[in-house]
Amino acid sequence: MNRSAPRRGRKTASHRRHADDSVPDAADRVDNVSQAYRNLRGAIVWGHLSPGLRISERAIAEWLGLSRTPVRSALHRLEQEGFVSSYGNGRERRLVAAPLTLADGQEVYFIVGHLEGLAARTAAALPASRRKKLVARMRELNRELAAESRKRGDASRVFDLDLEFHRTYVEGVVGPRLLTLHRAIKPQSERYSRLYISVLLDELSSSVKEHEAIVRSIADGDPDAAQRAVERNWSNAAARLARIIEQHGERGSWQAWGRYDPGAVLGKSRDGKKR
Repeated sequence: MNRSAPRRGRKTASHRRHADDSVPDAADRVDNVSQAYRNLRGAIVWGHLSPGLRISERAIAEWLGLSRTPVRSALHRLEQEGFVSSYGNGRERRLVAAPLTLADGQEVYFIVGHLEGLAARTAAALPASRRKKLVARMRELNRELAAESRKRGDASRVFDLDLEFHRTYVEGVVGPRLLTLHRAIKPQSERYSRLYISVLLDELSSSVKEHEAIVRSIADGDPDAAQRAVERNWSNAAARLARIIEQHGERGSWQAWGRYDPGAVLGKSRDGKKR
């Protein structure tokens, strides 16, 4: 018998080393996909990847310093969530940052309105002590929004205040399923709000009044009224958005990829040097 052979069931140092090495590799792959997803979604939501612009898997991978595999996985997830759209088949298939259109914007707003309506319903059914804290925070934020509307303040500030107002009765209030759905769809409404926020400032006073109805319903502990108030706010927001898009046009062409310069999008010149 060969005494130098390892006993059955025992791992050699080499085996242990390879087994240990496989764990961070798997974790790295997950982290890379998450990194690519976060960066790409942020670039789309903030408009750095313009609506309708072709997305080059190779250029994105170079930009992020990753291989194309995690980028491909991230793009697949973003396509499922509606941030990325595709057209064509086989080798002719193209990916683009989803265009911002009237029909899509209204659909997104109605979905968010329904989800947040359910959240407001939940908030209005909370014990009085918890409602009191929520209502105090919401009133504070709405007062700041009202002040911004009177002085036509900074658009970015208005956007952040409005976002925080709605987040107050969702985060820490609803269950995990509703929260997951809300976190997936809400950034899609943010794309529209960010792009058209400077024009929407003209309608801010109407939004402030609608917020007051939401706050009042939650303070009264009236779930039906709270849900209606939120859904009315988003329905009216969809109507306001429709008027603005009709005036200023939809953003994003399905043929924009023909003019795509990945270097321009990623902050590099065509020779690969950073600008």
